[in-house]
Amino acid sequence: MDAPVLHVIGLTSIVRERLLPVAGTVNVRLQQKVTPTDVVAETRWAREHVLLDVARLLNVSPAMADRLIKCKVDDRLSAATEVAVGRGLFPRSVRAPREGRVVAVGGGQVLMEVGETKLELRAGIPGTVTQIIPNRGVVIQTAGGLVQGVWGNGRMDTGLLVNLMESPESVLTVGRLDVSLRGSIILAGMVKDAETLQAAAELPARGLILSSISPSVLQKAREMRFPILVTDGFGALPMNSAAYKLLSTNSKREVTVNAEVYDRYTGARPEVIIPLPVASDPPAPREAETLAPGLQVRMRRPPAMGMIGTILAIKPGLTTLPSGLRAHAAEVKLENGETVAAPLVNLEVVG
Repeated sequence: MDAPVLHVIGLTSIVRERLLPVAGTVNVRLQQKVTPTDVVAETRWAREHVLLDVARLLNVSPAMADRLIKCKVDDRLSAATEVAVGRGLFPRSVRAPREGRVVAVGGGQVLMEVGETKLELRAGIPGTVTQIIPNRGVVIQTAGGLVQGVWGNGRMDTGLLVNLMESPESVLTVGRLDVSLRGSIILAGMVKDAETLQAAAELPARGLILSSISPSVLQKAREMRFPILVTDGFGALPMNSAAYKLLSTNSKREVTVNAEVYDRYTGARPEVIIPLPVASDPPAPREAETLAPGLQVRMRRPPAMGMIGTILAIKPGLTTLPSGLRAHAAEVKLENGETVAAPLVNLEVVG
């Protein structure tokens, strides 16, 4: 049986797409070296739309209104620009309420995009541009360590990794945050209250890497302007040993936290990328692995959720579990020395 792979790798090739949400301009060339802050593509897009019902405002038929309208699609109009003028001795006029672009004309109406802003897409990671995706973005390749998590708040940033964890069971509190952490990515352990997140925002921190987070704090975490990545889950869970060892041993290195939302369909996960210098490209990670004795796995469900273990054997047929359910299972030896029977669907390969 194939199982998903949770990547916790000290050195691997990392290839990532960076795409604009709408068409724009790509600013870099193929094989160009980029830094995390380089703008690789940009576009302009409008946050709002305004519908001008010219026929109603001039009190004419839609067909007549179409003949009176002076603008066409893609015209850029300044505020108060005359869009249409009626007929008669004292004609009424329709003007653009705000600066914007005409996106549709017809049926006696004009649709405008207003509130346009410039959107810059940054590389996010240091690396080499290996592919240009016309009008949308790039593919960047780098090499380094990779630690994937289970939850992210959708933000991304780069900074120096600072370790505040003495052990995988560490808890981050307000009292542990001070100005010396300003502008850093903090390896922080568990967070149990919203006040801690607010204190990190006020430093400000550039990111938090957490083992777990209280469900009551999730909404606050989504509102934070810096990335928050959770490696293991919700509640009070320690950090899995593989992630803790790799992250803690890379303290004081520049890292990128891409706390994108986990997508089970595309396989996208929140992740920490630790760029490292290499002489040649290391092998790329595999996205799935066939479960077999000797593989290191992580438990995805209670009672041993988050714990790392090694598969001793794949049990034949169906196994009756302590819950009374029967399922395909493996015998797994956990790091604490305990041996358990775990359903195959509750395992993910670590590597």
